Amino acid sequence: MADVLLTHSYHLPYDPKQVRKMQPYPPLGTLYAASALRAGDIAVAVFDTMLEDPNSGFTAALLEHGPKLVVIYEDDFNFLSKMCLTRMRQLAWQLAHQAKQSGAVVIAHGSDMTDQADSYLRNNVDFILLGEAEETLVALCSAILSGDPHLDIPGLAYLDAGGALSKSAGGIPKNPSWNSLPRPSRELIDLALYRQAWSSAHGHFSTNIVASRGCPYRCNWCAKPISGNKFQIRSAKAVAAEIRELKEVYGVEHIWFGDDVFALNHQWVQDLADEIETMECALPFKIQSRADLMTPKTVAGLKRAGCTEIWMGVESGSQRILDAMDKGLTVNDVITARTLLSDNGMRACFFLQFGYPGETWEDIQGTIGLVRSMRPDDIGISFSYPLPGTAFYERVQEQIGTKRNWTDSDDLCVMFSAAYNNDFYMALRTALHAEVDSWKKGPDPVANSIDLVTLWQRVFELEAVSRNSAATFCLDAMVAGSGKHKFVPLQTLLSSEGQV
Repeated sequence: MADVLLTHSYHLPYDPKQVRKMQPYPPLGTLYAASALRAGDIAVAVFDTMLEDPNSGFTAALLEHGPKLVVIYEDDFNFLSKMCLTRMRQLAWQLAHQAKQSGAVVIAHGSDMTDQADSYLRNNVDFILLGEAEETLVALCSAILSGDPHLDIPGLAYLDAGGALSKSAGGIPKNPSWNSLPRPSRELIDLALYRQAWSSAHGHFSTNIVASRGCPYRCNWCAKPISGNKFQIRSAKAVAAEIRELKEVYGVEHIWFGDDVFALNHQWVQDLADEIETMECALPFKIQSRADLMTPKTVAGLKRAGCTEIWMGVESGSQRILDAMDKGLTVNDVITARTLLSDNGMRACFFLQFGYPGETWEDIQGTIGLVRSMRPDDIGISFSYPLPGTAFYERVQEQIGTKRNWTDSDDLCVMFSAAYNNDFYMALRTALHAEVDSWKKGPDPVANSIDLVTLWQRVFELEAVSRNSAATFCLDAMVAGSGKHKFVPLQTLLSSEGQV
């Protein structure tokens, strides 16, 4: 029996792209919430929907544990949770319905819950936890279990007696003590399922860990409903000790750091390498970071700590688009980082984004050219995705129709007036992925090149017929010196300037 049953709404089999990749990682945010509850002397169990059937499995968990409270606590460290996918929303509502029918109080937390609080509260959720919610979670669960008043706990959203959305006083909570929480409670889930999935698909067992939470950079398309621009980091010694435990206790062979931005603190990287060497617990790992953080000393420290692969948010090969995004990055930073990582024998991978307002065919060609000249070891391609709380969303929200979120991670539907239609962007994505993949192949370069010619020919054909006359463009000149970019439809620009 448990007073609180924790779960989350990401189920891998509902996401075909991630099934093809087969790289499941445990829900760290959910497991940190479990650790916080246990530290507050609250009995907790976890039903992990990642690989287990959320229908029969969740029903069985409710019967087994008989919880007074069910908490759908999304993994804030998983980019899939941050994408606010409608398939996850549907599952969350299903879980809430089952929990409510069992007689439990239903609590929820996550990016989509924050953005769509009213919808969740009208679908069997009693409370939404806002911000960095571990302390709020413990306070609310303790109060409900004790029968104490709780509506004045900061960081809650709920429906008042009249059915209107209400929020408790005190603003959006931040948890300054997150970095001192006990390690995530992995023993509450079945890691054998993850080991089996990884070993079958890749021949080794990888799992995840986080060293920090949040990101202080201010890219204007990046949604941060949980931590905002706040950043905090755990001690290098604590992170190294967790790696040692994963290696020695769980037989982990590879690590994925789920941090939004790794290596922000250059000295911390050196400290981590020192601790890992002292504990003799090195494992190969990959990270997400920025090109401008890849200094020679930091790269050397990362390599010493065991890092083998860095995914960098490159976004575009056009400096004009990077500036419009408020990325704070230069194309030269990318070139320097790629060269440095290559010289150190480390894999350099690029996250790319197409479709940002103002991006032209010339800008797209600049991105393609950067990829071809730099030859990253891998790429990930997405399309500009307006999420609430971002400057990008505020500027294009009037163009968004009834579809306001992607269904799964391979949806990528462009939901505003971009320069081209969806068919063009999907063809571009397919061709560029295929070209980068062809660099890893060798057996039949002639066949590979023929396939690529066909794919790129399709891109060129679509480019000519897929242009959007109502595309939204970014006019830096109109707001020079303001630090902001105004987006206007292309047709408005043409009529005002009287030219094509």
